[in-house]
Amino acid sequence: MIGIAGAGAFGTALAIALASGGREVRLWGRDPDLAQRRDSARLPGMVLPEGVRVVENVSNLVESTVVLLTLPMQQLRPFLASEGQPLLNSDLVACCKGIDLTTLKGPAAVMREAGASGQLGMLTGPSFAFDIARGLPTALTLASTGNRAEAMQTVLSTQSLRLYRTDDVVGAELGGALKNVIAIAAGVVCGAGLGDSARAALITRGYAEMQRLALALGARAETLAGLSGLGDLILTCTSTQSRNFAHGMALGAGTPVAQATVEGVATARAAVRLAETLGIEMPVAAMVARLVADEIGVAEAVRQLMSRPLKQEQE
Repeated sequence: MIGIAGAGAFGTALAIALASGGREVRLWGRDPDLAQRRDSARLPGMVLPEGVRVVENVSNLVESTVVLLTLPMQQLRPFLASEGQPLLNSDLVACCKGIDLTTLKGPAAVMREAGASGQLGMLTGPSFAFDIARGLPTALTLASTGNRAEAMQTVLSTQSLRLYRTDDVVGAELGGALKNVIAIAAGVVCGAGLGDSARAALITRGYAEMQRLALALGARAETLAGLSGLGDLILTCTSTQSRNFAHGMALGAGTPVAQATVEGVATARAAVRLAETLGIEMPVAAMVARLVADEIGVAEAVRQLMSRPLKQEQE
C-alpha cells in the first residue's frame, strides 16, 4: 500500500497513476469533501479510481509501505511538526521542489531534522500533473541513499511512470529546486518579448548557476545533467503548464500574476542567501529574487545582466 500526504494536483495525479497501475493507494488532503466527490478542482475532468481510498487522518497512512509527501516545500517543515508527526517512523519520499526559507535546507534535511527515522527519498524530474494523471509516459528520478531504494523504485513505478534511481540526493534536490528559479526568468524573457535567442542564452547561463551551487554543496555534475536537473529545466522553461514559467511570463508582460503556489519565488530568495554564504555568484537567481519582490523592473534587470563584466564562458 502506498500513502500520499497532500491532495493537490501532483499528489492526486500520483494517486491516479499508481492506483491505475494496480497499487492500493491511501490519499490524505485537507479538503474534507474529496472522499465524496472523487474528483479534484486541481485536475478538472480526472476522477480517482477505485484503488484510491481517501482518508480523513494522516495517521491512516502509517501502515503504508512508503508515504509520498506531496506538499509545497515551504509547508513541509510545519506539516512534519504538526499533522505529520505520526509519519516520522515511516519510509518517506518527498515530492516537493525547493529550498526551505527558514533553514536553507532541502527536503531530505528537513525530514531528518523533524525526526524522521525511516528510509528517506526524493522524487523529482520533468513532469506535469496532468500528464501523469492521464497515463502519459513520464520518467522521474528517485534519489535515496537507503538500502530499500530499489524496493521503493519498484513499488512506485508503473507502465507509464518510469523511475530511475540515484544516491545523489543533494543533486536531485537542487536540480528540482533551482530549475524553478530559471523557469521564472525564462518566462520573464518570453513575456517581455525579448526573443528565443535570449531565452536560450538565459536557460544556458541559468543551468551554469545551478551547477555552481549544486557542486559546491557536494552534488555530482552528472545528476544535474540528468532528469532531475537538465530534464526538468527543459520542461519548465518551455511550457506554460509550468506555474513558474507562467508566473515569469506575467511578470515580463506586466500583467497580473495568478494566485497559486509558485515554488520558484521562495526558492529564488533562499538560493541567493545560500549562494552568498558560499561566496558563489548567481546573477540570474539574484535578478529573479529582486523581480518577484518588485524591487526592480524587467528593463533594468536586463540592463544589469547584459552589462556584467565580460568573462570566459566556463566560469
